[in-house]
Amino acid sequence: MKSLFEQNGGTYTKVGDYYIPNLTVPECKPIDKYGMLCGTYLKNYCKAFYNTLFISGKLNDYLADIDRQANKLKDNLLPKYQKLYGVTEQLKAENQMKWVQMMNTITHQIDEVILNELIYQSDNDL
Repeated sequence: MKSLFEQNGGTYTKVGDYYIPNLTVPECKPIDKYGMLCGTYLKNYCKAFYNTLFISGKLNDYLADIDRQANKLKDNLLPKYQKLYGVTEQLKAENQMKWVQMMNTITHQIDEVILNELIYQSDNDL
């Protein structure tokens, strides 16, 4: 009689006197800053949704997708904010400290947009 594992397509390898299941870990997509932030937010504030994704094996794909969307949004917003605030290469050449200050401000503003639009809205997917 086959075990449930074998009925579902699993196989074993005999090592000495023991049969060890042949298990593999699925490929994981890389997750950066925004995916990790989203994972932490879901784990702390949307536990049922997080657990559902985790148990179904879709958590990594979901977080990778959020991360991809966030980076795409950041890439789209950065030039617009630079133009809005007048941050140019000429400013960078003339006054590097002011350029760094303005770029940091822009980066923090974009992060706030991403957090509010993508990360904290993740529970709307429920």
